[in-house]
Amino acid sequence: MENFWKTLPKPMFTLAPMEDVTDTSFRQLVMEISDPAFFHVIFTEFTSTDGLCHPVGRKNVISRLLINDSEREVLQQKGFKIVAQIWGANPEKFYEATKLICNEMQFDGIDINMGCPVKKIVKQGGCSALIGRPAIAAEIIQATKEASNLPVSVKTRTGTKKHETENWIGFLLNQNPAAIILHARTQKDMSEVPADWNEITKAVRLRNSMEVDIPLLGNGDVMSVEDGLQKCQHTGADGVMVGRGIFHNPWFFNHPQPEISTTDKLELLWHHVDLFTRTWGPERNFATLKRFFKIYTNAFKGAARLRAALMETTNATGVRAVLDDFDTWTHHE
Repeated sequence: MENFWKTLPKPMFTLAPMEDVTDTSFRQLVMEISDPAFFHVIFTEFTSTDGLCHPVGRKNVISRLLINDSEREVLQQKGFKIVAQIWGANPEKFYEATKLICNEMQFDGIDINMGCPVKKIVKQGGCSALIGRPAIAAEIIQATKEASNLPVSVKTRTGTKKHETENWIGFLLNQNPAAIILHARTQKDMSEVPADWNEITKAVRLRNSMEVDIPLLGNGDVMSVEDGLQKCQHTGADGVMVGRGIFHNPWFFNHPQPEISTTDKLELLWHHVDLFTRTWGPERNFATLKRFFKIYTNAFKGAARLRAALMETTNATGVRAVLDDFDTWTHHE
């Protein structure tokens, strides 16, 4: 088994797994416009191990791990790595789900979500709840590694109610994952306070003092490639994971930033709508796309009016009609 985390150029840039965001269509779109020098690894939406292991539930969650043929082509052309992220609280289910992924799908790695702070997930004992359940967390990591012919990484946070970075990361390092991605916030913080990158520095220092060869990436408030490079230089992290930064700029993974025209933005919006519609048809709610419209309709004359019109659409045909009408508008707000 090759651990690609150890062979990628540093600092590594990755796109976070995000619910109803990083499906196959959005992943493809981001990869198409990204520079492979500043983008290396992409993640699926997080996927329930309980769902994957249930004969009925599997149908409801398996689409989260779909890789379109067109996305696969981009992955191969540009050399990006794609990682399936899974979550749960039962080591046996992690073993079974990992076997399924390794035997039936084509991924480069598997990531265990030990970071999501959403209350309904935490109540089930999974994700960031595992920070307070180290014995179960260790069993989950070992079960996943035993079932996998792929590198197994862990994405987590610095603690539950307060930073417990050194104790928790020290524990995780002893489980020998392929990599650790550390979100510089606690479970309690959600995303409501600034990420504390001093905690990333602490984690890196601990890793170095333990003399283990495990890549450690930081996550939280990375707003540009330049920002990511500076954070890595300052903390010693091997790379960064980008989350909400992609909502400010789909062309995030380029340095220096290219000039983006209004035409570029609207062509990308339509490309996204077209990819999404052709991929999912009625299987996914079209309204899911509306959270993306602000990404493409900003910083140009008439953007607010255009965005308002797009928010009223209910299908791709409606989006196309609004975009076609845009050139005829007076552009007065």
